[in-house]
This record gives sequence, structure tokens and C-alpha cells, in this order.
Amino acid sequence: MSALFRGLRDGHGFDALLALLALVYLLTFSAFPLVYNIVMSFQEVDMFSMADLVRPFVGLANYKTLFASPDFWPILRNTALFVLLSIVFQLAIGFGLALFMQQDFPGATYLRGLFLAAWIMPALVVGAVWKWIFAGDFGVLNYFLQQLGLVGSKVFWLSDPAISLYSVTIANIWLGIPFNMILLSVGLAGIPKDMYEAAALDGANALQRFWHMTLPMMRSTLGAVISLGIIFTLQQFDLFASLTQGGPANASNVAQYWSWQLSFQTYDIASGSAVSCLMLGFVIVVAVIYVRSTRHEHRA
Repeated sequence: MSALFRGLRDGHGFDALLALLALVYLLTFSAFPLVYNIVMSFQEVDMFSMADLVRPFVGLANYKTLFASPDFWPILRNTALFVLLSIVFQLAIGFGLALFMQQDFPGATYLRGLFLAAWIMPALVVGAVWKWIFAGDFGVLNYFLQQLGLVGSKVFWLSDPAISLYSVTIANIWLGIPFNMILLSVGLAGIPKDMYEAAALDGANALQRFWHMTLPMMRSTLGAVISLGIIFTLQQFDLFASLTQGGPANASNVAQYWSWQLSFQTYDIASGSAVSCLMLGFVIVVAVIYVRSTRHEHRA
């Protein structure tokens, strides 16, 4: 004990104590819930055994039930479409804005700050705003579309099964654009300006400089933005809760919201855990692909 206090006084023990606290925090609030969730996906869980740690082991039965569910493949398709559209448009628009913000023009700093305002808004607040915009009877979007003559009647963006998923996707794209713009702006700022000047002197036009210089030098940044974007998009829950609740008839339901519905609405906790484990596996695959694709850059 005296050695412990002596170590704290000379500073070395204090460093170890801080590292130990961080490790305990990670094990308690990250590792344990993760492992516990994986274990539940292989167990029979009901309302009477929720507080128990030891429950009947059922192997892959929960996963087989999940795959046999008529909702599984439509929801999986919705999830893939939601992630794909979100990532493509967030990246394309965010990259365009980042390139635009690199230009020297008056008010660039204030304009960049205006875009950041969207990023710091909670997703539930963003969902409330977009619910007002998408409202079928009194929504702002329908009003402008009708005034412009683009639609003849009201469009029910959130209750039409054919377009409800795309409505949530639009809100998520809007929410994620500032994040993409910020990270890509940092990557663009790290490219030396004299390289562009030398390329321009050699006769390279703007498109050639973008294709042969900007994109290759932004490879690691783009990989990080795409990987983080996929992870954040798979975590998106608040927009679905505030806009459509996965409806109508699961038309806009995705895996992360379905996992919550199974666990806390129908209390099929084992199946909900199985869904989240499948999502975890996909996220690990994305992370591994990103790390392997940028490994040679770290070595350089």
C-alpha cells in the first residue's frame, strides 16, 4: 500500500491509475454490454429471465428464426439502400462543398460555420424539423412543389410506402453533409498548394488536377469518411423514431430500428440481439477493409 501511495506521489503511479480507470470504463461500458449482447443472441431470453446471466443455450436458433422471418429480407434491402444512398450523396455533396470552401471568398468562414450548425443539432430535433417539412397536409415542401407546378396534388412523404424510406434518407443526407464537409476540408487543407501551382504551369487543367492529384492524395481521408459514414448511418435511429417509426408496414424500417422494435416493443430480446450482432459483424468488416486499404500509407 505504501508503495502505491509513493508511486502516486512521484507521478508514475498516477499515470498507471489514469490508464486503469480508462480501462475499467471501457470494460464496463463498452466491452461488457457488447459481449452480453452477443451471448444473448445465442440464448433463449424471455421476460422472466431478463435479469439472469445464465439462460438456456439455443445455438443458432435465433438467427435461423430471424432469416426465416418474412420481414428480414425487405428490412435488409431497406438498410442497404438507406446506407448506400446516404453515403453516396453525403460524400458527393460534402466533397463539393469542401472544394468550394477551399476557395478564397468573403464570408467563407461564416458560411462554413452556418453549415456546422446543422451538424450540432440533435437528430431528434432534425427529425422534428423534417417532419414539418414533409407533412402531407400542411408541409412546406408540398406547398413549394405545388406553387411551382411540379406536383398536382399533395404528396404524403412519410405515409406513402413507396417513398417513406427515401424521405428519411433525404433527412439523413442533410444531417450528414456537414460532417463529410469538415473532414474532407481538413484533408484538402493538407495538400501543398505549390503542387497545384506546378501542375498548372505544366498545363494541367482543373479537372486533370482534381483527378490526378486531389483524389489520390485524399485516398485515406475518403476511406475514413466512408467508413465512419457507414458506421454512423447504421447507428441512425432518431430520424426513424421521429419521422416514420419504420412504417408504414415496415416500408421504411431498417435493421437498427427493427432491432429496437424486437427488443423493446415485442420483447423478443434474443432476436433483437441477433439483429444487432449481424450489424456489428458488418461494421467490423467495413473497419477491416478500411484498415487494410490504408495500411501501406501508414507504413509510408
